[in-house]
Amino acid sequence: MRRFWVVGGIGFGACLCFVALLVVGTYSAAAGIATGGGRAVGLAKGAVPGKYQALVQKWGLLCPTLSPAILAAQLYSESGWDPDIVSPADARGIAQFIPGTWATHGIDGDGDGDRDIWDPNDAIPSAASYDCELAGSVRNVPGDAVGNMLAAYNAGPGAVIKHQGVPPYNETQGYVKAITTLAKSFERPVGRVAPSQQAAGAIYFAQKQLGTPYLWGGNGTPDQDGRFDCSGLTKAAYESVGIELPRVANDQYNAGPHPSREELLPGDLVFFSDDLTNSRAIHHVGLYVGGGYMINAPYTGAVIRFDKIDTPDYFGATRVTKDGAAALPDRGVDAKSS
Repeated sequence: MRRFWVVGGIGFGACLCFVALLVVGTYSAAAGIATGGGRAVGLAKGAVPGKYQALVQKWGLLCPTLSPAILAAQLYSESGWDPDIVSPADARGIAQFIPGTWATHGIDGDGDGDRDIWDPNDAIPSAASYDCELAGSVRNVPGDAVGNMLAAYNAGPGAVIKHQGVPPYNETQGYVKAITTLAKSFERPVGRVAPSQQAAGAIYFAQKQLGTPYLWGGNGTPDQDGRFDCSGLTKAAYESVGIELPRVANDQYNAGPHPSREELLPGDLVFFSDDLTNSRAIHHVGLYVGGGYMINAPYTGAVIRFDKIDTPDYFGATRVTKDGAAALPDRGVDAKSS
């Protein structure tokens, strides 16, 4: 449950005018912001759970084709950082190795004398080692080396060599696009993050919900009297502009790159966590409107309202992109947040 410091000194009517100005100003701000070039080798704060961050950072640099963000995107997509997960196909652990593949490609990453498919200290290094092995097997194929590596992971190196690049398979092309897009959510940005083109519409939707009572698990449906919880509100706000977000706040965090506190723009999602080193511990999300305030659905007994974002549990922000949201894995979970 979100703990709040209630906004004081801003009247309801004044707030609506404030947001209206910010909505108009979103595109003006976008026009004046330059975006950085290049790709980062560092990881965004908290995007990888703290207990795995050093492993991902180290092993993500195992070969030139791999990066910590690409490795993180693969692990998140495969398991959501759950070291105990088992898929219907018997893929196991945080890196989702099939036992037969593990027998051939698993390594003793921590040097303790065994190769344990369930131990992230072995599984994460093994995932990186396998990626680099695949990159080496398709190194003479023309085109983007990262895309070819990921295609080899999905379809096998033989298919990449045969087609001299990413094979024309919908699944493989989708996988390559999803991982390279999702990686942007794990990168520490280089320069400023590009502004959102959908932010104004999302704010407009959220603004219309001000004063609506909170409902845990609320999606704003007629049977719920149009009520929302925190992630239900942000999901609906972006759905109104054609972007489908996951239902859970900690998955919404991976829907785009992460601007710093100083670079926030209206429309950014802002997140709050019980563990400031771990995005999986996020427990609340709101929609930033500028001036240090967000629109959010705070907790049972409250209404959708404005609140300050600068609280001890402030975790970070995400600038939602359509491609970023589309790249998120569908975990088939009807979960609730806040």
